[in-house]
This record gives sequence, structure tokens and C-alpha cells, in this order.
Amino acid sequence: MEATQGMERSRKTRVGIIGCGNISGTYMKNLKSFEEIELVACADLDVDRAKAKAAEYGIPRGCTVEELLGDEEIDIVVNLTIPAAHAEVSLKALQAGKHVYSEKPLAASLEDGKRILAAAEERGLKVGCAPDTFLGAGIQTCRRLILEGAIGEPIAATAFMMARGHEFWHPSPEFYYQVGGGPMFDMGPYYLTALVALIGPIREIAGMTSISFPERTIYSEPKKGTRIRVEVPTHIAGTMRFASGAIGTIITSFDIPGGSTLPNIEIYGSLGTLKVPDPNIFGGKVLISSAGSPEWQEVPLELPYADNSRGLGVLDMARAIRSGGKYRASGALAYHVLEAMHGFYISSDTGSVYRMHSSVEPPALL
Repeated sequence: MEATQGMERSRKTRVGIIGCGNISGTYMKNLKSFEEIELVACADLDVDRAKAKAAEYGIPRGCTVEELLGDEEIDIVVNLTIPAAHAEVSLKALQAGKHVYSEKPLAASLEDGKRILAAAEERGLKVGCAPDTFLGAGIQTCRRLILEGAIGEPIAATAFMMARGHEFWHPSPEFYYQVGGGPMFDMGPYYLTALVALIGPIREIAGMTSISFPERTIYSEPKKGTRIRVEVPTHIAGTMRFASGAIGTIITSFDIPGGSTLPNIEIYGSLGTLKVPDPNIFGGKVLISSAGSPEWQEVPLELPYADNSRGLGVLDMARAIRSGGKYRASGALAYHVLEAMHGFYISSDTGSVYRMHSSVEPPALL
């Protein structure tokens, strides 16, 4: 049955969060600031942690996962669990008749990603997925410039996420080196989602991957000194051919202890170049140059959401639930990105070009 039947259009969309870890505070703060959303509950395997978060952010209930899923008043479940649990929690929420918005990635495996989309379609529910940073003023400004022809036809792009590992700062970094983690699955969604939003869907992929350090030591508290066995590639280099014909180059790495001066993203067009801000933030500096004026010119951010607006994708999806329209941080976009990330691994493992099976329409300008 269509889950939105009977929903009063006059009332706020009621949201519950599952997973009260490191990123949850930002979502809680931002979701409570959206007038159209009512954050009614949060849940965690550690119920005491859920209750503490509820008290800290003024959420009516901190409860068990089962209690939250059983609440018939909740319209959307925001899934902030670790990547390995994304599929299980999202599927349970869909089975409970809830729309789902998940942190990235959509799932650890392609099979689970397909199961999530199929379950949503079967029940007439919506699935959304982070990142929603591409909805911020920075990348939306870049999208507008490309649509207006400011750099001509995009013909190439580069994207670099070069960093040392999360064991230097995260309080519990182990899952970043387990299935569903690594630099491609942790940070790749920001870069690939931005590229697809700016250039369009990816058609084929070639990649090479490595595990540079099979073991890592945690340097952050409270687990300082603990050793981590690395299960996933920590340096991934690849190329992409977009459906438009443009060719992209990407590197994501947790193996760069000395830092890097490479740009986050650059789009090279037939008439000029666009320097895209860090896709992990909503604002940032947009720069453009052209053959006639090769010096970089900063483009003012005149669009909204330049500050940290994580949860904006939930708001956009909530509006679509109420109106029946489209939303931008969609499950289809997240699945396309998920397939691309696996495509780099598959290409590296097989020594061949991976041809994408999915495609997606670039999200409309916000």
C-alpha cells in the first residue's frame, strides 16, 4: 500500500533516526531546524546513548531500534548506522512501511543495493541517500554555470581525495577499513555524486587498487595503540568515461601521510575550466577561468545552503513525499554511484574495463 496515503498534508513529516554515532549530532541539529520536519525519536543498539542524544538535542524519545520501527507515526527513517549495517537497517525500515534516507553508501554490496530499491518500489516507498552536499551553494553554483555554458561543453574532469587515514582522529575508526569502508566507499560518494550531478551518468570505468598497509595503528583516543587489520583497498586510482563522452580521472586514498596540493575537483570544458569546491562541504570557493581570461575568477555563491546543511536531502525527499514529485538525493543516484565504486574494484581485480549497467538522470538544479 502506498505509504503516503492518509498522511495529512498540513502536518510536518515525522522523522526518526537510527544510529547515534559520530555524525548523528549534525543531522539532529539540522533536522530540528527545518520547519517542515518533526524529529520525534532516535534509536541505537546502545539505548543509553540514544537517550543521551535525545536529551542533548531535545528529541522526544530515545529508544530501541525495534521501538522506533514499530512507531506508526514515523514517516521517514534516517539510517546513520555503520556502512556494513546500512542494508539490514534500511530493509527493516522499508518492511515496517517507512521511507528511508540512508547515510552513504546505499549498501556495501550491489546485491543489497538492488534489494533496497526493489523493496521500496514494491511497497510504494521512497529511498534517499547521502551525500546531499551537492545540493549546497558551492556545487549548485557550479551546476548552474555549466548549464549556462560558462565553460562550454565539459570534456574532462579530475577528482582527488588524498589523505591519511581516519585512525589519526576518529574515536572508533575500525569500520573504515572493513567491508563498506575504505577511501572509495567513505569519501568516493561525495566526489562521484558531484561529478554525476555536474557531468551526467558514468558509462564505463577502469581502475587499479592497492592495500598499502595491511595493518594500521589507532592514534586517537580512546583506542590508542589498537591494531586494525585492513580488509579493503586504501588507494584507488581510476578513469571514467561519462555518457556524454567526457573522461574523468579520480584518486581516493588513505595512504598520503604528508598531505597533497592536488585540487578536489576540476571540470575542463571546451571554453574554460571550473574549479569545484570540496564536495564534502556545502559551500566553498568556486573559481572559473577561460581561454580569453586564464586568470582564476571567483564566482559569488548567491544560492542558499552554503553552511553545513546535512539533512537537506531528507528535507527535499520529505517535500517529494508530500507532493509526489522528484527528489534529488535519490536511491537511483546512490545506486549508480555504488555501482561505479564497485566498478573500480572489479576493473582492478579483472584487469578489464567495467561497463556500467545502471544510469541516472542528473538531479535538477535546486
